[in-house]
Amino acid sequence: MTGKERGVDATRPDTPATALEDLMAEVTDCRRCARLVEWREQVAREKRAAYADQTYWGRPVPSFGDPAAWLVVVGLAPAAHGANRTGRMFTGDRSGLWLFRALHRAGLANQADAQDRNDGLLLTGTWITAAVRCAPPANRPTGEEWQNCRPWLERELDALLPGADVIVCLGGYAFDRVLRSLREREIGLPSPKPRFGHGVEVKTDGPVVLASYHPSQQNTFTGRLTEPMFDAIWTRAKTLRDLATS
Repeated sequence: MTGKERGVDATRPDTPATALEDLMAEVTDCRRCARLVEWREQVAREKRAAYADQTYWGRPVPSFGDPAAWLVVVGLAPAAHGANRTGRMFTGDRSGLWLFRALHRAGLANQADAQDRNDGLLLTGTWITAAVRCAPPANRPTGEEWQNCRPWLERELDALLPGADVIVCLGGYAFDRVLRSLREREIGLPSPKPRFGHGVEVKTDGPVVLASYHPSQQNTFTGRLTEPMFDAIWTRAKTLRDLATS
């Protein structure tokens, strides 16, 4: 899988592109979690009827975006018939449609649609990742699976944090895991740990962590998360970036 396929512009000077490229190559070869390997490959074999003619990715899903990102977006894990099918985070499912429409409106993506990893989508100043890289049954990774996957996120943050001003966490799981990873870096987090809620901000000695409800169908279909609420997250992220660089 090339950098172009992941939306990584490795030609940009003075970016962590090379480190991220090498890391993503390692991610896609991971087989640490027997349950997740079995599940992601079973889904790829059996497929959903609507995608019966497609070849599923069926492997750990690499992150993608701008290696010089000021904004890092962290989700929970790939969807079984979304990123596990297409091979790109938040691509090919309803959550992704919400996310990329919002990023496009915010000027952070060159297009609003994301159905295929080769569709030309490019992100500006934004990197998209997840706490867990394989699709878990029922979207619920175990504690052991998180611990197995945790080094990928932490190595990724090591490469990105020197230039990142804001981390947006989509959902409580991502929020909790990001704060755990940052706390180990002694990055000046408040104590006790803030409770998750839409729009909650956690100021650190490094990036600001900004929480958002996940754009899952459960949240968007019920109105728990609306487009104006979601747009406000990206507007706030841009404001926080301006404050950090002023």
